[in-house]
Amino acid sequence: MAAKTPRRKVFISFHEEDIKRKKDFVRMMGNRMIDKSVDTGDIDDTDLRTARVRQKIRDEHIRDASVTIVLIGPHTWRRKHVDWEIGSSIRKTKKNSRCGLLGIVLPNHPDYGKKLNPRRIPPRLADNRKGDDPYAFIYDWPNPWAPARIAKWIQRAFVRREGTPPNNGRRAFARNRAGDYRRGWRN
Repeated sequence: MAAKTPRRKVFISFHEEDIKRKKDFVRMMGNRMIDKSVDTGDIDDTDLRTARVRQKIRDEHIRDASVTIVLIGPHTWRRKHVDWEIGSSIRKTKKNSRCGLLGIVLPNHPDYGKKLNPRRIPPRLADNRKGDDPYAFIYDWPNPWAPARIAKWIQRAFVRREGTPPNNGRRAFARNRAGDYRRGWRN
């Protein structure tokens, strides 16, 4: 008999246009994970410096998570908060351990079910899936839904968090990106 996959605390990073998929993901995973994500309105960043917002994300929302999942829709690569969440997740500090990292390509993404164009995913996530021993892996949203398989992906990311060091050298987004992915990821 196979061992049961442990239930992990998961932070879910996503573009707000994909909120329905995020809610579906949490509902369909049921008791196979514990959701530690930020909800809309949890952080009012109107009068806060970038460094303070990133600290709040890490210390108030990601702190208790052991794995970060990035739900990758067609515009997720543009979002500063997604970049900050990934960067905060893979940074090990005295207060917080590093999270494992994985991406799930949503069915509305232009590369769903195809070879993934790295310019259509968050750049910091793309940086961490490079090489022979990448820190992060990316999977397609399963159809049909397969919570046991996703729990194994989460467990794999959890185990890898202490292995290959993550790449967190990219400068953090100062603002959301605009335009077309083909123009690149210039800061």
